[in-house]
Amino acid sequence: MHTDSMTQATTIQLPADWRDFFALTKPRVMSLVIFTGLCGLLAAPGTINPVIGFTAILCIALGAGGAAALNQWWEADLDGGMKRTASRPLPDGRLARGDALSFGILLSAASVMIMGLAVHWLAAIILAVSIFYYAVIYTIWLKPRTPQNIVIGGGAGAFPPMIGWVAVTGEITLMPVLLFAIIFFWTPPHFWALALFVKTDYAKVGIPMMPVVAGERATRQQILIYSVILLVVAAAPWLVGGTGAIYGGLAVALSLAFLVLSIPVATRAAGEGDEMKPEKRLFAFSILYLFALFAALVIDRIAYAQGLLG
Repeated sequence: MHTDSMTQATTIQLPADWRDFFALTKPRVMSLVIFTGLCGLLAAPGTINPVIGFTAILCIALGAGGAAALNQWWEADLDGGMKRTASRPLPDGRLARGDALSFGILLSAASVMIMGLAVHWLAAIILAVSIFYYAVIYTIWLKPRTPQNIVIGGGAGAFPPMIGWVAVTGEITLMPVLLFAIIFFWTPPHFWALALFVKTDYAKVGIPMMPVVAGERATRQQILIYSVILLVVAAAPWLVGGTGAIYGGLAVALSLAFLVLSIPVATRAAGEGDEMKPEKRLFAFSILYLFALFAALVIDRIAYAQGLLG
């Protein structure tokens, strides 16, 4: 009797570790979401109470984390089939799928309600749209069906600076739309650079990423095309008079560097070399690019506020 009790006790599953729930929020991706949201808030004209501003950024973080949890809940089986994602909490068996679903819904609902009640309902509506866009339109609909999933789905990650801006101003104007457009056009070359050196993972689980469906050559050409578009879009806030020369100069310099790094990616023959160094270099720089570009936006705004720019 004692032995049976001991055996039964050892089969009881322990509660999931808090770090597994935290991993569901995709912390690395969330850091970029929080940063661009914060930059949108700081660059917006006008002022906001620091507590309200902190609440807005917290809601953006919670919403992003909730959407990421819903994404992993839906894609648990796919993640288990890919080397890059097999160690995530759900495919690794450290967390039950039902718990991930509840966690994602809780974070998403809380983020929208708090944003609406404490900050602004327009910002809350945009946040709700961004969560739905990522968790449903991109994850459930686009990703498994079309190689254009990243192009269309890029809008999901483009909302944070717009939300931050609207939290301050209470309205959607040209500038937050341009900030949205920057991330929207940045996403394809950023993600396709990654997809080029992990395409076997996507092929194995049947996800129609562009390198898998259209081939490497077409993907490389698209990376170059979007890098050219990004150069124009990133400079647009300066060209329309929404920022000063500090942002304009840095935006052009960073975007030219992005374009230069995309050229060897675009001109490489499929299968040329095994290490994919140009692709990895572009992917790494693309992350730095977005951080630096939005930091330049804030620096420009501070300089303007202090009278350093006309």
